[in-house]
Amino acid sequence: MAVVVNPGLDGSDGVGIESSSASHEETFSPAAENPLRKMLQQPVLSCQQPYGWHLHTQPRTKRKLLQSTSSGPYSPLSVAYNGKICILFKAKRLAIRYRNNTFLDLTERVFGPNASVDTKGSVCTKEKATLSLRLGDVEDIKGLVIRLQMSNTFYESVGQNWFTLDSVHIHYNWTHEATFNATEVYAPATYSYHCQHVSSLQKYDTLLVPSSHTDSSANWHITFTDFQIQAFNVQSNKFASASDCATFFTPAILMGLITSLILLLVLAYALHMVVHLKHIDRYEEHKTTVYFPRMPEAELPDKNSV
Repeated sequence: MAVVVNPGLDGSDGVGIESSSASHEETFSPAAENPLRKMLQQPVLSCQQPYGWHLHTQPRTKRKLLQSTSSGPYSPLSVAYNGKICILFKAKRLAIRYRNNTFLDLTERVFGPNASVDTKGSVCTKEKATLSLRLGDVEDIKGLVIRLQMSNTFYESVGQNWFTLDSVHIHYNWTHEATFNATEVYAPATYSYHCQHVSSLQKYDTLLVPSSHTDSSANWHITFTDFQIQAFNVQSNKFASASDCATFFTPAILMGLITSLILLLVLAYALHMVVHLKHIDRYEEHKTTVYFPRMPEAELPDKNSV
């Protein structure tokens, strides 16, 4: 693999990576520091615990598990390696954009009934997996290839394997490459991963971050809609239950909770005032008049004696 300098899409000089299209060997570039590794690679404290207590323990995340579903306009893309299906991939929409150009929809080319995508460059091992989507010439882009690099790592702190999407690569014009580091795209190795949007756009939480703002990566945008992938432990050619990226406290849910809390406070204050007014009325009803006892007539002064 060699680094070459060639003009990019806009005519400017760009740095690209030249690779042989005939080779099936992939190079797994190190991704940015993954937050999952920070969370899981902690020293294991020796303490008295029941045997096997940690085998099913998962990190404390804001994830929720969903049952695997096959709903959607397209069937999942299955990728075989050495005669065995090892990667399942599905998205309702896959689109890329260069600079301020319009988004280029690649969904039909990847998932449609007449899909022309070539996945022969995909590789699966016990610890690494690469999904290669070779799309060829698409409009003004020559030799377009999209690669997703994933890893499967065992963490002693939780006693199980987790798979992560490490990076997404866009190869174009044969020698150019845009790299995005994936953040917080992970799931237990026995589950699939699902997210409504895996994108480099800020409005979708930016799960794909350009590796550098000085190269061509900053000029590209890529968005997967209704994204689901499983690269390890594929059974019966079906997705396992999905670990979803959606949090329990989304902005809409949080605003609803705040609104409900305000309404409860107003209602509590109103009830307090009503009870207080009833107490005042009851006090007024039971208020007694002042009684001044009359003096006996014997004690009254005799007018005649005055």
